[in-house]
Amino acid sequence: MNGTYSLWRRLRPVLAVDAPLAAILSLLLAAGLATLFSASADFPGRFELQLRNVLMALVLMWTVANIPPPLLMRHAVTLYSLGVALLVAVFLFGVTKKGSTRWLHLGHDFQPSEMMKIAMPMMLAWYFHRFDGAKGWQVFVAAAVLLAIPVGLIAKQPDFGTAMLVLAAGFYVIVLAGLSWKALAALAVGGLAAVPVVWQLLHDFQRQRVLTFLNPDADPAGKGFQITQAKIAIGSGGMAGRGWMDGTQGHLGFIPERSTDFIFSVFAEEFGLFGGIALLLMYTLLIWRGLQISAAAVTPFSRLLGGAITMILFTYAFINIGMVSGVVPVVGVPLPFFSYGGTALVTLGIGCGILMAIRRQSQA
Repeated sequence: MNGTYSLWRRLRPVLAVDAPLAAILSLLLAAGLATLFSASADFPGRFELQLRNVLMALVLMWTVANIPPPLLMRHAVTLYSLGVALLVAVFLFGVTKKGSTRWLHLGHDFQPSEMMKIAMPMMLAWYFHRFDGAKGWQVFVAAAVLLAIPVGLIAKQPDFGTAMLVLAAGFYVIVLAGLSWKALAALAVGGLAAVPVVWQLLHDFQRQRVLTFLNPDADPAGKGFQITQAKIAIGSGGMAGRGWMDGTQGHLGFIPERSTDFIFSVFAEEFGLFGGIALLLMYTLLIWRGLQISAAAVTPFSRLLGGAITMILFTYAFINIGMVSGVVPVVGVPLPFFSYGGTALVTLGIGCGILMAIRRQSQA
C-alpha cells in the first residue's frame, strides 16, 4: 500500500491530474463511448473517429493542466482579441453551409466561435481580477459590453446554441464576481420585456424550433418528429432499459441525430430510468468537484474562471437532456462527453484541464 502511494506521489507532478475529476471523466467517457457504439451502428467508422477525438481531448486536457493559471491569465486578453477578430473575419468572408456562416477556411474549415467558450470566461475573469474590489456599476457595464460583442457576432451567423453558451459562460463570471440580486432581478425583468423584440429578430427556423417545443404534436411527422420519437425512446426504456444494443427507436432509425445531439434518448432507452439517474449522478459529481476546485482557488482569476467552466458543464448537460426530454427548445447543444464530435469534446477537455491546473495551483 505504501509503495503504491509512493509511486503516485512521484507520478503526480508528471500526470498533473486531479484524481477525483479524472475518475468522474473516465466514467462519463466510458459510458459515452459504449452508448455511441450502439447509436452509431449504422454509421461505419464513427466510433473509431470518436476514439480519436477522445484521445485528442485527453492529450489537450493534460497539456492545459500543466499550464499555470497565471500564464493563462497573462494571455487572456490576447486570446479574446484573437477570437473577436476571427469572428469579424467570419462575418466578412466566412464559409457558408446550410444557410449559416460559421466557418473560416484555414487549411480546413475552422469554427472560431468554439474558442470563445473558453476565451470569454478567461477574459472576464482577467478583467474582474484586475478590478478586484471595485463593484461599481461601471465595472459591470464594461464587462457586459465585452460579453455582448462576441455573442452578437455569433448570433449573427446565425448560431443560437453557441451564442447562448458563450453568453452563459460570460454571465456566470459576472454573477460570481458579485453582481447584486437587484441587478439580476432587473435583468430578468428586462429579458422578459425584450421577448417580443427578440422574437422578431429570430430566423424562421429558430422560431419554428420554439413553436415545435411548445406543441410538438402539431407536426408529429415533420418538425416535431425527432423530439416526439426521442420522448418515445426515453419512455420505452422503462425502469431498467431494454439493454445495451437492444434499443428499437435508435436502431430502427426513428431518431435521426441519435449519435450527436439526441444520444441521451438512446442511452435512456437502453439503460432505463436507473441508468438515467446514474448518469445524472455522474454529472452532479462532476459539477460538485468543479465547484470544490473553484472554491479552493487562490486567486480571483482562478476562482472566477473555474466557477464559470464548471457552470458551463452544467449548462451543456441541462440543456441537452432538457431538449431531448422536451423541457427546453432544441438548440443543438451536445451532451458532454457523450455526443459524437471533436470540437465540443476538445473544448470541454480544455475546460477540465483548466480546472486541474487551478487545483494544482491551490496545492502548490
